[in-house]
Amino acid sequence: MKRSILVLSIATIALLSSCAKAPDGPDPLSVAVFVPGVTSGSPIYEMLVAGARKAVAETPGASVKVVEAGYDQSTWLDALRDTVASGEFGIVVSSNPSLPELCAKLSPDYPGVRFIVADAYLAGNPAIHTILFNQKEQGYIVGYLAGLVTKANKPLAVPVAGLVAAQRYPTLDRLIRPGFEAGLKAVDPAFTLEFREVGNWYDSAKAAELAGALYGAGVEVILPIAGSGGQGVVAAARERGKSVVWFDGAGYALDPAAVIGCATIAQDKLVYERLKAALGGDTLKYGKADIVSARDGYVGFDPEGAGYKALPESIRSALDVAVSELEKGNPDFSFSTF
Repeated sequence: MKRSILVLSIATIALLSSCAKAPDGPDPLSVAVFVPGVTSGSPIYEMLVAGARKAVAETPGASVKVVEAGYDQSTWLDALRDTVASGEFGIVVSSNPSLPELCAKLSPDYPGVRFIVADAYLAGNPAIHTILFNQKEQGYIVGYLAGLVTKANKPLAVPVAGLVAAQRYPTLDRLIRPGFEAGLKAVDPAFTLEFREVGNWYDSAKAAELAGALYGAGVEVILPIAGSGGQGVVAAARERGKSVVWFDGAGYALDPAAVIGCATIAQDKLVYERLKAALGGDTLKYGKADIVSARDGYVGFDPEGAGYKALPESIRSALDVAVSELEKGNPDFSFSTF
């Protein structure tokens, strides 16, 4: 009898101990950086990872794991589901306009997980915080530079510039392309834009072919929005002595002569700030969608490239003025919803 009571007591203590240690959800200090692509060679994702790692490094007890989902967009939902279903991560950080919709599909089934998505917009989901860069301003900056260079190189020709994109998507159609055209037309209202579509985010050979045809038809400057495929546009510019303007930084490293300007976003700074706050217990941002701009210091221009420094002083001075005015809200490209 005593033996039975002793065994029962030990079993009860073990059960209570097990219950006491059982987690009530994923660790809120465990972070997954979900990269919808590949980090290396992609400035936007390199900044995403760098910002997240910095925030984690400054938070005692926090940990981070980078999950690369690859280029095939059709597999992203399954890869994201596998990440949150692991039960390991309390916060998933990512960056892509397509990600909030995927997060929203999964959040009801994983209520303990919170999502922070940069370069995207979705308001009203209490599990998701998104931050959208004002990419109309980015487009305007490089459009203005492309306009100045085109007019300087071909003052008597009908002004035209090129845009080679991976595919059509809302941010491109509603922000980047209109901003780029606005920058061109601020230099000369007669500017026209030639648009070409690659079909994916990695085919540099196809991007080079499209860019080569544009350059051959008289275009002086092209803006690629094509992921790693943009390297093909740079190669085509190098071969023909033409020019490229770039988005999101790091473009100068691709070619010191062909890349003449880079519009930037401070994604590393933004991700660091928002994740650091979340790891510190700030939950007020979830459910909100913020829009950040040049006036906030998150959109700007990198003047440190050799290609830009080689431009005439008159062009660089004119761009300096344009960027300075943009930081003051002139032109005003602000918007409150997307």
